[in-house]
This record gives sequence, structure tokens and C-alpha cells, in this order.
Amino acid sequence: MTEVRILLADDHTVVRKGLRLLLEGHPGFTVIGDAGDGRETVALVEQYLPDVVVMDVAMPILNGIEAARQITAKFPQVGIVFLSMHADEGYVLRALKSGARAYLLKDSAEHDLINAIRAVVDRKAFFSPAISKFLVEDYVRQMNEREVEDSYDLLTTREREILQLLAEGKNNKEVATLLNLSAYTVETHRGNIFQKLNVHNSAELILYAVRKGVIS
Repeated sequence: MTEVRILLADDHTVVRKGLRLLLEGHPGFTVIGDAGDGRETVALVEQYLPDVVVMDVAMPILNGIEAARQITAKFPQVGIVFLSMHADEGYVLRALKSGARAYLLKDSAEHDLINAIRAVVDRKAFFSPAISKFLVEDYVRQMNEREVEDSYDLLTTREREILQLLAEGKNNKEVATLLNLSAYTVETHRGNIFQKLNVHNSAELILYAVRKGVIS
């Protein structure tokens, strides 16, 4: 197993110590450092270039969302796992737009963090089950309130396949290889999916896929 190098970022020392104990108890995981604020987190990523950063959303000096944005802009290969107190769609979307691939509630970290890290290493998305459940229920409620048809039904079978692969973190070339299509054909399908679902970027696409239960 390839060693996964992890940086921890949380403004509470006790939380960082607890996460370190949890992660270092698993073979193949190494915590290479920890930070107490967002600016220090960005600096340590530049210094050590970890595989994954596990960070809080709310941190002093520079918040986690902005820190993640700066990290992924410079080092897109670094996976971001957010820990948060907020089970709110707005926070999840902001996290995804910042470049994060995983969003966990802090009270589920003990059960879900290992799987979340493994997912982002494989460039997949991961969410706390409570987050996924909330997003699905909220989506159904919104559809009922608006009395509108689900746009998912507008997608063709091929578009649904591509939606899932894109939401799992695969790029156009990887999708093309898996489905034996040209990259141009995948890009065309991708454009149609965005238009039919009224999404505008990859973050919104992932959020939509979670809300629909296409990925969890």
C-alpha cells in the first residue's frame, strides 16, 4: 500500500491530537504535520506537499474555504477533506467550489474519516451519510414545493452514466476510455447534462449527484 501523507488543520489542539491518533492507528497513513489556522495550513502544504489535507471549515486568520481555494489553485493534486459542524447545503456547495472532494460532519469523523481519505486519494467524492440524507430529503422537498418534474428524467441512459462518472471525479478523457467514446463525444454529453440539469460547474454537478443519490 502506498503511504498517504496527511496534513491536519483545526484551531483546536485537542481535535488535532484526536485526529492524529485516529489516523496513525491505520497502516499506510502518516500525519506529516498540523496547523491551527488557514494561513499556516497553506504554508505547510507548500512546504510538505501532502496527499490529503483534513481541515475545519471555520478557522482563524484564513477560513478553511479560502485556504482550500488557495491550495487547490496551486496544487490541484492535493485532496481536501472538510470537517464541519454545519449540515447545510450552502456550506457543502462552497466547500466543493473551493476544490474539496469530501465533506464530513465532525461527529461522524471517527466512523467516516478513513473512508473519506481513501476516496479523495482515488479522486472520488465522499460525504457523511447524514449530509447525503439531508441533501436528498431537501431536494425532494424542494421538488414537491415547486411542483416541478425532476430534471434527471430528461437525461438519456448514456448521459446518466456520464453524470455518475463525472461526479465520481473522473475527467473527460477517463470517461471516454471507460465508455469507449471519443473525448469530443463525452464533452458534448457533458454540455447537454449541464444544460438539462441547469448546473454550471463541477461542484454543482457533484452536489446534484449526491442529492439524487447517484453517488453517496
